[in-house]
Amino acid sequence: MKGINLSNKRVERILLIRLRNIGDVLLMVPTVRVFRDAFPRAHIAALVNAGTAEMLTGNPDLNEVLSFEPRWKTLPWGQRVATEMEFLSEVRRRKFDLAINMTEGDRGAFLCLASGARFKVGMYQPGPGFWWKKKIFHHLVRIPDWKGHMVEQMLEIPRSLGLGPKEKRLKIFYSPEDRDFIQRILSKEGVGPEDRLVHIHPTSRWLFKCWRDEGMAKVIDALERSGKVRVALTSGKEEKELQKIERILEHCQTRPVNLAGKVNLKQLAALSGRSQLFIGVDTAPMHIAAAVGTPVLALFGPSGEFNWGPWGNGHVVIKKDWECRPCGKDGCEGSKRSRCLEEISVEEVLARAFEMLAKGDTRLES
Repeated sequence: MKGINLSNKRVERILLIRLRNIGDVLLMVPTVRVFRDAFPRAHIAALVNAGTAEMLTGNPDLNEVLSFEPRWKTLPWGQRVATEMEFLSEVRRRKFDLAINMTEGDRGAFLCLASGARFKVGMYQPGPGFWWKKKIFHHLVRIPDWKGHMVEQMLEIPRSLGLGPKEKRLKIFYSPEDRDFIQRILSKEGVGPEDRLVHIHPTSRWLFKCWRDEGMAKVIDALERSGKVRVALTSGKEEKELQKIERILEHCQTRPVNLAGKVNLKQLAALSGRSQLFIGVDTAPMHIAAAVGTPVLALFGPSGEFNWGPWGNGHVVIKKDWECRPCGKDGCEGSKRSRCLEEISVEEVLARAFEMLAKGDTRLES
């Protein structure tokens, strides 16, 4: 297999490609930092899907963030070709020395090739269709432990190039304006600057990852009635997520602060940063909360916490130790409902939540 060691190479312009979802992009931050530490004067760019760039904007380790629009493929053929060729020209014009496709996808591999970089790095994935990637990449990265956390899996890329991480913290950067926006909206709901807050994000784009509505409502009520904290609810802006929030609120006997669909990703980070605890499921907001140092209480079902759990120390994952999980399926037998999640009890969630709140307001480090 071809290979290169970057420790003795002159590299001035680096392109890191990760065409994945929001959480996947955030989890690449420790890898970005390795390249910044190794090449402090280099121009480093990230290329990600549109809608995920906020995970990286404002990061001092990056010089720019480029966004690829997946919806271009829905354009009429001629318009799509023209649009994508214009984007490819913009990438190539930057004259990268090193381009790295941080996924196994064909689109990232093609962008790597189109960049014209002197050194091209990709992920090793044997099977049909891999032959052309072997021809374009100068270096292929094997992930030795597929059960490793996704942060560690991505760090195998610089490690395989002779570059080791100095530290592995996860970070997201938001502005004072985002923080002020959150404080204003909380103040309107009667939450003062000194009030303790629990941020709950109970939804996911994939509803089979979500807990029971009535269970979440009971947790909210118990927290609100404790007199010790207020609860702020968030969700994505998709109709199915907003409807799930409405169903949870219908079960509630208290009135938490409902911010569902009202905040963007940076403001979501500011809200978690304002909170003493985050409660949620396997979603990007869970990773965002961990990135701002807020203790996370995460409920996991069909997905593997060893790959996707909250990164860092001090977080808690509640799960069922069943032989069938993690299965990675969309609910039991395709039902879109996951028994391993639904059978988590309200009592165990509340016990861990109050235990974590009792530890105080110490911020965590990833």
